[in-house]
Amino acid sequence: MDLLILPIATLKDNYVWTVVNTKKKCALIVDPGEAEPVLQYFKQHDLTLCGILITHHHWDHTNGIAGIKKVFDVPVFAKQKSIGTVMVKEGDVVMINEFLPSYHVLEIPGHTLDHLAYYNEDSLFCGDTLFAAGCGRLFEGNAEQMYQSLQKMAALSQDTKVYCAHEYTQNNLKFAEQVEPANQEVIERLKQVKLQRERGLPSLPSSLGAEKATNPFLRCELEGVIARLEERVGRRLNKAIDVFAEMRKWKDGF
Repeated sequence: MDLLILPIATLKDNYVWTVVNTKKKCALIVDPGEAEPVLQYFKQHDLTLCGILITHHHWDHTNGIAGIKKVFDVPVFAKQKSIGTVMVKEGDVVMINEFLPSYHVLEIPGHTLDHLAYYNEDSLFCGDTLFAAGCGRLFEGNAEQMYQSLQKMAALSQDTKVYCAHEYTQNNLKFAEQVEPANQEVIERLKQVKLQRERGLPSLPSSLGAEKATNPFLRCELEGVIARLEERVGRRLNKAIDVFAEMRKWKDGF
């Protein structure tokens, strides 16, 4: 397929990821938080929308659905019937048409209880669960759910490109530097992302390999990370999930 995956910037720092078949001029989108920027982009590039993937119910991922469907009456894939027209769950495969990729569905609760990810051998659309160098806040789920969800995604191919929904990378890397001040890969990645952002470029996509090297929430089993969190909280942390929970609390106030 002649495919491109492009971000449409919306709201304050959201990306609506757009998978485009450049030859057939058709596309799918992920998590439209508002309609107008998406519709303008599709009109400007003479594209036809064929489907919408929704990772979770938060307004900044769903508010654009109604406006977009007035122009493109397409299927909306989601876990909740109140949001989507096609309900999906873990193990399902989303197939829109022969011109666009298919995606497997993962259930990844933690940020919300209905959170899904969509992935294939190349790409992972993970909404607000896994961020570049970070992870989402625990609004509905608990630390154990989020930790397990991150582990589930980390088990995919290390070459998988990570398309998360927000431009949070620079701040996340500053936090990662606090957790692992001697991690040279974090230091170098922060320099690179700072340059990208100064030029107005997105810092995404990432890759699972890069996340395993620089994302502290995927590194809770490492001795240095454990020692840093134990030093911060002043007690032993015997399980990786405990390290994760304390790290998430720390990030909430960062």
